[in-house]
Amino acid sequence: MGNRVTREDFEWVYTEQPHTQRRKEILAKYPEIKTLMGPDPHLKWIVSGMVFMQLLACYLVKDLSWKWIFFWAYAFGGCINHSLTLAIHDISHNVAFGNKQAKWNRWFAVFANLPIGIPYSASFKKYHIDHHRYLGGDTLDVDIPTDFEGWFFCTPLRKLLWLFLQPLFYSLRPLYVNPKAITRMEILNALVQFSVDLIIYYLWGLKPVIYLIAGTILCLGFHPISGHFIAEHYMFLKGYETYSYYGPLNWLTFNVGYHMEHHDFPSIPGCRLPMVKKIAAEYYDNLPHHQSWIRVLWDFVFDDTLGPYSRVKRLCKLAKES
Repeated sequence: MGNRVTREDFEWVYTEQPHTQRRKEILAKYPEIKTLMGPDPHLKWIVSGMVFMQLLACYLVKDLSWKWIFFWAYAFGGCINHSLTLAIHDISHNVAFGNKQAKWNRWFAVFANLPIGIPYSASFKKYHIDHHRYLGGDTLDVDIPTDFEGWFFCTPLRKLLWLFLQPLFYSLRPLYVNPKAITRMEILNALVQFSVDLIIYYLWGLKPVIYLIAGTILCLGFHPISGHFIAEHYMFLKGYETYSYYGPLNWLTFNVGYHMEHHDFPSIPGCRLPMVKKIAAEYYDNLPHHQSWIRVLWDFVFDDTLGPYSRVKRLCKLAKES
């Protein structure tokens, strides 16, 4: 149980990512899938309900003891906040208002960000497009752990610590791996976020603010829903770099578990990804997939062959250079 993982480097490949070719094949065979692209008319109402639910929770927790603040942050509020980060993921693909209303999507993501307590949406958008365009790309895809993470977090105890610290690594890694200039939208995102945090503090005190931020940190770290971070692209089977999950937690996460389908068709909102799998079943039914995010976390911690190094990596040319 205390053994080091056997991997000492990433799985370097010298082929293009598989999603581009599979997308072409599926669209050629099933052109009706194009009708699934476009905005999800229900997303803005679902997200708005979640935001206002968390604002109500801020009022309800303001007089609780600290132990109950952290309990409800982990058991309830953090689940909503994690779900909102995945709504922001969908919104980053313009599926709230469509591609023609890009600014509406950006500002709605700022609104969805409010219960998270920390500005997130604008920075996520800036880097997420690279994750799709340069999947596994060295120095381009900041979803890939650093060499230090792969080298150090290599025992069960260290991997468990790494899972707890995931929010820290996800927020700091881009600054080291692929730093980009701060955008105007990021500044506005921060101004709006911190203003709302101050308003909540002024109205109801410190506890609701801690409830929101603690829930975000706890539930983006070691939590059943966070199994999706590992399930999506960690190489559980050699030769496969993206995996789907078709279990019940998709109901809470805007179908982020349909990750193979999402990378094949990023412009299709999460609510319609099950239809992609149904239409093009022969492309997905025989691919390896996960049955449980909790099992994913367990295997990641205790399987000596798994760790932060268990990722496919490739060299990619910048799109403007190709």
